[in-house]
Amino acid sequence: MAEPGTGSGDPVRQRRMPDLFTLVAGLVSLGIAGSGFLGQSPDLQSFDPRWLLAGGAVVLGLVLLLASLRRR
Repeated sequence: MAEPGTGSGDPVRQRRMPDLFTLVAGLVSLGIAGSGFLGQSPDLQSFDPRWLLAGGAVVLGLVLLLASLRRR
């Protein structure tokens, strides 16, 4: 049976890409868990959470921009 929208009688297997957000979140959590297991906690004295908020806003804006430019 053909895949919908392929237009041919042969089944076509499409390669699925991993979800980038889930991949990055998993790698970060593995890194944090590994550093906690080894007893090496990062120094968060100079960490300002406003930079995290600003970085998230930039990433979200870029994702929305790229999504609007994508062809359908």
